[in-house]
Amino acid sequence: MRWLPPNGALHGFALDRLLRWNLDVVFWLFAASQVLLVIALVWRRRVAGADTPVPSRSLATRLLTEWLPLLAIAALYGWMLVTGHQLWAARREAPPAAETVRVEVTGVQFQWYFRYPGADGRYGAVQPELINAPQGNPLGIDPGDAYGADDVVSSILMLPAGHAVDLTLRSQDVIHGLFIPGMRLKQDAIPGMIGHLQFTPTVPGRYSILCSQVCGLGHGRMQAMLRVVAEADFDRWMAARERAALEAHTASSEAAR
Repeated sequence: MRWLPPNGALHGFALDRLLRWNLDVVFWLFAASQVLLVIALVWRRRVAGADTPVPSRSLATRLLTEWLPLLAIAALYGWMLVTGHQLWAARREAPPAAETVRVEVTGVQFQWYFRYPGADGRYGAVQPELINAPQGNPLGIDPGDAYGADDVVSSILMLPAGHAVDLTLRSQDVIHGLFIPGMRLKQDAIPGMIGHLQFTPTVPGRYSILCSQVCGLGHGRMQAMLRVVAEADFDRWMAARERAALEAHTASSEAAR
């Protein structure tokens, strides 16, 4: 679509094609309805000025002029509903593959946080009472949970090009809307619920991450950045962040003693 930013995701081509098809269908149906409305008004005016009564239409005529078009339009809209749901469900309901890059996305007024499970492949437990952004724990990761020692928390979403990604959406306070136009992704993060989004970024570059729900006075500044890089660059970035997370966890554990 001309008014959308360039597509950078594998599924984006199918979504753009479906969106273009739906808009074309709605436009031509609207145009046809206006033409038929004008024809009906003109025909009614001519009949009203004539002396002869309006002949009644046969059942076959009514079937061809009323019921058949109605059934055709209903079938068309049903087909649009099914194809749209299939594309929607593929991004949210399919189980992720073993090699999928997993990232937890948390929305909080007015910031996005992205957590990677680290080398162990498991997220550490979080405790609401431990949330303290000024002290470097915006998600409330439990320092006593060994699985959280290598968790990487970032304000930038870094992903490797060509790899399937599974995003787990959470919210700490109100409803936020994760919106990545360049990836053709949009999904609400709702308090108390867990959402999922799956996609495959294919084009390296930088993509804006916005909040599509009015979440408070700072809604306009709730923005982040998605960086799609080569796999080797992603591995180096992740390794450096994991080392930093382990060092910080070790220092915190020693200070607690």
